[in-house]
This record gives sequence, structure tokens and C-alpha cells, in this order.
Amino acid sequence: MTALTPSPTDTSPTETSVVDGPGWTAVCLLDALAPERGAAALVTGSDGEELQVALFRLLDGTVCAVQQLDPYSGANVMSRGIVGTRGGTPTVASPVYKQVFELHTGRCLDAAGKEPRAGLAGDLASYPVVVSGGVVHVGIG
Repeated sequence: MTALTPSPTDTSPTETSVVDGPGWTAVCLLDALAPERGAAALVTGSDGEELQVALFRLLDGTVCAVQQLDPYSGANVMSRGIVGTRGGTPTVASPVYKQVFELHTGRCLDAAGKEPRAGLAGDLASYPVVVSGGVVHVGIG
């Protein structure tokens, strides 16, 4: 994963190494992402497979990416979730059954008494994000 560091003239994360190459997809301009709101994107992995991701720009300028597929409802809706925090950790609550997930890791913090759909893990997959030149890049291996 590429490390993110704050730029001296900008509070948004910046790239510390090149993100060109297989597995990285330029998704959108950072300014197109509203803070504390989700956005869905279709990215292509290094294997050529397309995957829907949910992007979240946090108030500190960090951008997180998790799978768009809600493992509890089976719907591609995570970008419509409610952004919040638990103990200072950024979270998103599913808009369907309200499970709460850590945005940095995808770990489910509260399953709200439900089980994930058959064949789906209870946690969200999370993906590395790099912002370079004001463009958000998502890494899908």
C-alpha cells in the first residue's frame, strides 16, 4: 500500500509514490467528493475484473474505499450509508439494516442482530486510496 502524507500547502492526502500501473484506477477528482458523504465508483482490478467500491471523504481530507456490496442485505448500497465515528474511528452504517463498519478496515462493529447473506463475509473489503494531483486513485489487487 502507498503511504499518504499531508502536503505542506494542502490538507488533503498526497501520493508518496507512483500509482500508475496495474491495479490502480483513477476514479475522480478529490473535489468531486463531498465530505462525510459517500460516492460509488466502478474500478478495474489487475485481473481485469470490475468491482463496485464506495468512497468516503472524511473531514480531515482522508479518503476511504470499501466494497459497495452490503453483505447483510446483498445490495450495492454502502455509498448511501451514514458516516459517523465510534471512539474516534470513522465508520459507515449500512442504509438497509444499519450494521456499522470501520471505514479504514471494513471490520463490522455492530451486526445489529443480523447475519450476513449466505456466501458473504460479515466485514467489508477495504482498499488503499491515494490522492495525487487532486485525483483519487483506488488500488484493487
